[in-house]
Amino acid sequence: MPEGHTIHRAATEHRGLLAGREVEVRSPQGRFADGARLLDGRRLDDVEAHGKHLFYRWDTGDIVHVHLGLFGKFRRHEGTPPEPRPTTRLRMAVPAGAIDLTGPTACALMDEGGRERILTRLGPDPLRDDADPERFVRRVLRSRAPVGTLLMDQSVIAGVGNVYRAESLFARGIHPSREGRDLTEDEARALWDTVREMLRDGVRRGRIITTSPHELGIPRSRMRRGDRTYVYRQDACRRCGGPVERWTVAGRNAFACPACQPGR
Repeated sequence: MPEGHTIHRAATEHRGLLAGREVEVRSPQGRFADGARLLDGRRLDDVEAHGKHLFYRWDTGDIVHVHLGLFGKFRRHEGTPPEPRPTTRLRMAVPAGAIDLTGPTACALMDEGGRERILTRLGPDPLRDDADPERFVRRVLRSRAPVGTLLMDQSVIAGVGNVYRAESLFARGIHPSREGRDLTEDEARALWDTVREMLRDGVRRGRIITTSPHELGIPRSRMRRGDRTYVYRQDACRRCGGPVERWTVAGRNAFACPACQPGR
């Protein structure tokens, strides 16, 4: 599933291509046909990202909500696009190009009230200027749940996926199994700051790289996929060389180095 940096990059890209223009809207698959008929030829005003959710605002006052989920994908076409695939849920096209959406968990028309109901279920998004880190800190410090579970809970912090969970906890030396209430305020705030910086770096690079080129002795331009993380999907810690623990939490693999991330 795409993590928050991918969604924010998509919002920026789609805003740059489509916002302020009258957009041809189609649903070749047919599952968004009613919405496509309503919005076809209307002006797209803005694209907003919050965590793993996208909101497309139209001059009609309508909002299209998109959540990619595990299988959703965007494809961008420059200039005149090819015929859409039969599985394309939504195509938004202007003379300069088009965006195709396939396989999303959600692609639905809603009003401002629907958007607000989704946002009330979400925690603060570290990539947004209006994010309140103290909401995250308070939720973590009063919770008996493991911090590794809390980081994946979108009502606690929006946009974090499995890679950023593993790598941010490694960077702070915190074992994922520690209860949230076991962290100090300084640890919780430092964890927020680390997640925020990792997400921002992901937005800039368009990929997740959490390892240090100086520490690994490999320039980023020559890093292979396995060089880009310290513990995520690693058998050995890329810092100390010790074995990486791997176990399942809520159906997702968790990763930690017991030497670099001692539990309490």
